[in-house]
Amino acid sequence: MRTEPVPSPDRASELIAPELSRPAAPAPRRIWYLPASLALLLPCYWQPRIQAGDLSSHIYNAWLAGLIEGGRTEGLTIARQTTNILFDLIMGVLFRWLGADWAQRLAVSTTVLVFVWGAFAFVSAISGRKAWPILPCLAMLAYGWVFHIGFFNFYLSLGLCFWGLALAWNSRPSRLAVTAIFFVVAYTAHALPVAWALGLLAYLWLARRLPERVRPRLMAGVLVLLMAAHVVVRRAMVSVWSVTQLSSAVGGDQAWVFDGKYYVLMALLLMIWAALFFDLLRAQGGRAIASSIPLHWCALSAAGIFILPSTVLIPGYQHALVYIAERMSLAVGVCVCGLLAAAPARKVKQVALCAVAAVFFAFLFRDDRTLNRFEDRVDQAVAQLPPGTRVVSPIIDPSLRADALTHMVDRACIGRCYSYANYEASTAQFRIHVVKPNSFVVADYGDSWNLQNGKYVVKASDPPLVGLGVSDDGEVTAHSLQAGALSGPSLWWVLGNQRPPR
Repeated sequence: MRTEPVPSPDRASELIAPELSRPAAPAPRRIWYLPASLALLLPCYWQPRIQAGDLSSHIYNAWLAGLIEGGRTEGLTIARQTTNILFDLIMGVLFRWLGADWAQRLAVSTTVLVFVWGAFAFVSAISGRKAWPILPCLAMLAYGWVFHIGFFNFYLSLGLCFWGLALAWNSRPSRLAVTAIFFVVAYTAHALPVAWALGLLAYLWLARRLPERVRPRLMAGVLVLLMAAHVVVRRAMVSVWSVTQLSSAVGGDQAWVFDGKYYVLMALLLMIWAALFFDLLRAQGGRAIASSIPLHWCALSAAGIFILPSTVLIPGYQHALVYIAERMSLAVGVCVCGLLAAAPARKVKQVALCAVAAVFFAFLFRDDRTLNRFEDRVDQAVAQLPPGTRVVSPIIDPSLRADALTHMVDRACIGRCYSYANYEASTAQFRIHVVKPNSFVVADYGDSWNLQNGKYVVKASDPPLVGLGVSDDGEVTAHSLQAGALSGPSLWWVLGNQRPPR
C-alpha cells in the first residue's frame, strides 16, 4: 500500500498557513481577540503608574520637547533622524492632547498590542496553527525584561517586524509588499529588529530553494558569517563581548525581571519549553525537526546573541548601543514559541504554562505596587522643591536586574523641575540633542552616567543642584550639592524595603 510522505514542519506550515490567511475566520474564534486584548492590557492600568524603567525618561523628554519647541531651553534642539523615534513621536502627540498620564498608558498599551498580536501572528504562521495555547507564554515575554527596562522603541520595532515576518512566511508578492511597509515603519522605531528580521527572510528564501539535506550546510555557512561579523565589528568599532551572553541565547531570561523569585519562574518556563520540545520530537521525528526552518531561525538567532558583541559604539553617537543580547533574547523567545506551538496540545502542559504565567503576573502586581509607593515618596520630595530646580537622583537598587529607580525622578520632574542627569540628550541617539552646555541637562554622557550612579564631583560651572537620597527609614530626602562635593549613591533595596546588607 502506497502512503504519502509526511511533510516537514516548515512545509506543513506552508500547507496549513493559507487557511490561516483566509478573511472568513470563524466568528467564535474572532470574538476572543477582544477579551484577550483587555486581559493583556491589565498590567498597563492596575497601578497608578506604569513601572518600566526608561518610560519615565521617554515621557519626561516628551515634555522637554514641548519646551524646546517653545524656545524655552537654550542649548537643546530637536534633531532630525530616521530611527529610534517612533515611540517618542507617539508619546509626544499623546502628551500634547491628553497629558502625561494618559500619554504613557495609551502609548504603552498600543505598543503592547502591536507586539503581542504581531508575535501571535508570527507564531501562528510558522507553526501552522493558531497560537492560542502558547498565548500565556507570549504574555509573559511581552511584560518581561525588555518591557520593564523600558526599551519601547526596540519593543515596538520588534512587534512590527513580527507582523512583517508573519505576512512574508508564504512569500506571496502582495504580502511581501506589505511586509516591506511594516519593516520601514519598524525602522523608524529601531533598526536592530529590522536587521534581524531581514536576516531571517534571507535565510528563508535560500533554505526553501535548497534540498532539506543541504540546509545544515547553509546553517553552518551562516554561523561562519556570524563569526566573521564578530571579528569585523570588534576591529572596526568599540565593542564588548562576554561569555555571559550565553544566558540570553534561549529567550527564557525575559521572565527574570527584577529579583531572585523571577529566576525560579524562568527555570520553570524553560522546563515547560523542554517538555514541549520532546513532545514535538515524538510527534514529528528528529529528522523533520532538524531540517525545519523554525528550528533554524531559533538556533541562528541564539547563535547571533552569543557570537556577536552585546555592546557596540556606532559612529556618530555619544553612547554605545547596549544590552543587545538581552534585547534580542525577546526575539529568540518568540521564535521558540513559534517552534513549540506545533507540538501536540496536551492539557497538562497548558495548565502548567498558565500557572507559571499567573504566578509571574502576581509577582509583577506586587512589585509594581511597591515601586509605585516608592515613587510616591520621590514625588513628595520633588514637590517640596522650588519650581525649576535642577535635580539628580543617584538612588540605586543593586539587587534588581531591571533598573527601576534611576529614572523615577524624570517623571516626577514633569512640570516642576529639570532632571539634570537625564541621559537622552547627551547620547545623540534620541530626538533631543545637546548643542552646547546648558543649565537644563548635562551635556556629556559620561557626566550623566556618573550623576545617575553617585560618582560625579560637582563642578563650579554646574547650575545649583539638588540631590535625592533615601533615609534609614525609607523616606526620600533632598539635599543641596555644592561645588567639589561627590554626588554620592544612595543604596536601597526597594522590594525588600531596606538597606542592602553590608
